[in-house]
Amino acid sequence: MTIEEFLNSGDRMAAENGIQVTSVKNGVAIATMTVEKRHLNAGGMCQGGAIFTLADLAQAAICNSSGNLNVAISCNITYHKGARLGDTLTATAEITSAHPKLPFCIIKVTNQEGVLIATVTGVNYAKNIPINIETLE
Repeated sequence: MTIEEFLNSGDRMAAENGIQVTSVKNGVAIATMTVEKRHLNAGGMCQGGAIFTLADLAQAAICNSSGNLNVAISCNITYHKGARLGDTLTATAEITSAHPKLPFCIIKVTNQEGVLIATVTGVNYAKNIPINIETLE
């Protein structure tokens, strides 16, 4: 089982909301979501929590790809532009400071045209607990 399969099958919040990890390689994790009616807020735009959940899954993918359990301890999101019904959003996560206990990530969320929708910065706590995804099948 890959880290992508592990998170896509195990993260129920993301799965229930149509969010999935599509790639983890070369120090970059990518997660995607198509904005559906269930993602819209009262103003008809994609709800901020849906965008944050997309970014959070990408962050989980890149940090947990180390093989040890990582959990987010601090995240900050800035919304640059609204997303609309039908948009395909992509969250691209990279670790910019690979501290052994507190890795720092930057996640950029863009739409299908490459327009920046949101930027997330996050700090994780790297636990000394190996993730053995092979035994979790």
